[in-house]
Amino acid sequence: MSSSNNPNLELITLIWLDNMVDATQGNREIQDKLRSIVNYLRTFDNCKQCEDYIRSTIDDKQDKIILIVSGRLGQDIIEHIHDLKQVISIFVYCFDK
Repeated sequence: MSSSNNPNLELITLIWLDNMVDATQGNREIQDKLRSIVNYLRTFDNCKQCEDYIRSTIDDKQDKIILIVSGRLGQDIIEHIHDLKQVISIFVYCFDK
């Protein structure tokens, strides 16, 4: 059976939420590396747009979302999306000391 006919396949979407996600060459290089290992990468620099996108995937039972979020934006979005069934992991990173 080909993988396109397998009804059990899950699609992993990696979402990176950071107000500087496209601001540096380093971040763009990280995006390229992530795209080589995940099904789908979406980037957002706005919490509302990110949350709207995540909520738009609720009806797709095969979609699973992993969220990478900066500490500052994480404070704004996590309480709104942490209990959604399609969100399987949330990684918060912060460089503040």
